[in-house]
Amino acid sequence: MAVSALQLAELALNGAAFLCGIVSAAALTVTQGAFGGRCVLYGAASWNGTALTLKSFSHVSLCYFVSAVSVLVALYCFSALLYGIYSCCVGESHWDRTWLSIALAVAAVILFFLLVSACVLRVGMDTLCASVTQAAGLASCRAAQGKPWPSYDATRFYSNLYSAQASAWVNVFLWCLLLALLVAQRRRAAPFALLQRSDPEWSAETEAIFGGRPARP
Repeated sequence: MAVSALQLAELALNGAAFLCGIVSAAALTVTQGAFGGRCVLYGAASWNGTALTLKSFSHVSLCYFVSAVSVLVALYCFSALLYGIYSCCVGESHWDRTWLSIALAVAAVILFFLLVSACVLRVGMDTLCASVTQAAGLASCRAAQGKPWPSYDATRFYSNLYSAQASAWVNVFLWCLLLALLVAQRRRAAPFALLQRSDPEWSAETEAIFGGRPARP
């Protein structure tokens, strides 16, 4: 049973993308739990002299959207990983040309949603951190983890949000590679071009079938 390098690369990328999706969704969910289920992306903070508190939150559906994209992509990667392993074990062809076209379209849609969710995480986290550092007069957002947050367990909010954002961007990069890999596989699966009369193979084939041209006297 021979496994091509493209198949092995696809398996590795699907496995890595699955892990990135799970990490991103889990880190964002943990952050929501630390703030009572609220979505802190694009939030605004205030300082009362002794502690930090959030005076505004984003709608919870924003965080649900980011988490849902990460989880659904992770499930898709896990399914593709299992199918890829099965195909390698039984020695079947992984994709034909039609399925490669469908997979390319699906990969493009997934990459679009991953890019949107990664941008939401990046801009939302930057907005929150800018508000926190300005309100408390801190040099960095990480330092706010050591400040008291009444009613919230925010000791790792920056670390969790950073992990979610980093995993999301790594996932975008992995899906760019997966998209390029699918394009390469589709090109390899392209049908052979028909022979033309000007091709040397045309003369060889026609002579083998109809015999050589009669010699002129």
